[in-house]
Amino acid sequence: MSASAIFICLLVYFVVLMGVSWLTGKIHSNDSFFLANRKSPWYLIAFGMIGSSISGVTFISVPGAVGSTAFSYFEVVLGYMIGYWVIGWVLLPTFYKLQLTSIYTYLKGRFGFFGYKTGASYFLLSRIIGAAFRLYVAVEVLQLKFNHLDIPQWIVNTFHLNFTYVEVPFLVTASCMVALIWLYTRKGGMKTIIWTDALQTTFLIAALVGTIYLICQSMHFNVGGLITSVQNSPHSQIFFGGFKSDMSFFKQFASGIFIAIAMTGLDQDMMQKNLTCKNIGESQKNIFSFSIIQAVVVFMFLVLGSLLYTFTTANHIAIPAHSDDLYPTLALQGSFGTAVAFLFVMGLVAASFASADSALTALTTSFCVDILNISAKTQPQQLKMRKYVHVAMALSLIVVMVIYKLIDDPIIIKAVFKVAGYTYGPLLGLYAFGMLTKINTNDKWIPAICIASPIVCYVINNNSEQWFSGYKFGFELLILNALLTFMGLLVASRFIRKPLNG
Repeated sequence: MSASAIFICLLVYFVVLMGVSWLTGKIHSNDSFFLANRKSPWYLIAFGMIGSSISGVTFISVPGAVGSTAFSYFEVVLGYMIGYWVIGWVLLPTFYKLQLTSIYTYLKGRFGFFGYKTGASYFLLSRIIGAAFRLYVAVEVLQLKFNHLDIPQWIVNTFHLNFTYVEVPFLVTASCMVALIWLYTRKGGMKTIIWTDALQTTFLIAALVGTIYLICQSMHFNVGGLITSVQNSPHSQIFFGGFKSDMSFFKQFASGIFIAIAMTGLDQDMMQKNLTCKNIGESQKNIFSFSIIQAVVVFMFLVLGSLLYTFTTANHIAIPAHSDDLYPTLALQGSFGTAVAFLFVMGLVAASFASADSALTALTTSFCVDILNISAKTQPQQLKMRKYVHVAMALSLIVVMVIYKLIDDPIIIKAVFKVAGYTYGPLLGLYAFGMLTKINTNDKWIPAICIASPIVCYVINNNSEQWFSGYKFGFELLILNALLTFMGLLVASRFIRKPLNG
């Protein structure tokens, strides 16, 4: 598939998104931007959240990782489902009762100024790093094509050009991607995203199902052949025993529960959509339905990964050194035909846009509400402030992506992304302490505790095999991080200055 064809597909795709933005953003108040006037249909949100949760990283990495971890990721997904039920029955009722716009406002009432600002700051830091990384992966894949963009011959002839192609710099590709997202979210915000995410989830699932179908055709598999292929694949094992392995079912399942609670239930990006429902009942329907749909979609990505490895083995194709390159390489080099290349590009863009647009809106919301205290301003000031912040957050994503490009080391970049994930541990610890206990703690100690916990976890993770007889941490490191934060808050509660009697 040529770069020009991909460019045209993206252009048409963007026009469709702008059409949705125009229809949903005619009235662009802060209430519609932040919470879509709390009138969103729950079933539309449940479907659209699939696109938000499955970023370009997931789109590429999950099929590629099947070669080394088989279907073990599904152990985590099963844990997710329990975690989403906790969100539905514990977190959502609290957030709806308090009528929150930003979920971190809860921390202000429970702990005070420092707890509130620490929670919001951790979200902003982790989401900027994470959203930029997810978008960076997609831009890097597209850059492989746009680095050499052929100019149609009729344009060359019409304008008498003495060159037939142009090289598009990474900065231009990254800036264009973010600019497109900013354009269709700048007015409607969450009201627009509810509809565009549903549209992009449709593209994503169509790409996934279409790719599986076309690969099966190329390998002459019917439905029975597909099932047999997956069953006989050496990469299709789901459940793993033991305890020291990072693929142990117990560790993966338990981690999945807390990952869902922390990275969905305590993430403004994901929860902001839930808060746009009409009432708590519809929001709970949304989160429960989403948990089931997500499990099905992730399992299909694992099936796709199994097929890709079966295909490479059957056709004696060398597997790329980096597993993330497997799906893009086979798709874009024409191993399955132009149709799969088209579906891959559209699915990747849909996943990246759906993840990044909601992140951009959530970052704008949190910064306005939690950092700038927008509610204290007049309505005209609020609208002006929100527009400026929206632009600033878009520019921050571009800056971070350029930094990733300058680093140009996938190991370091992934390490930075992984470190950003450490910030969800303190958030989980803060909310667990706040909701499970009635103990007051020393608010001024909270920033130090929330900084120390991830650092201690990082050190433990790097030395766990040596210190704990070969024990290897996996996703359960999040639980340890939250526990350390919880214990720190408990210790800090002993140092509250009590008023003098009399």
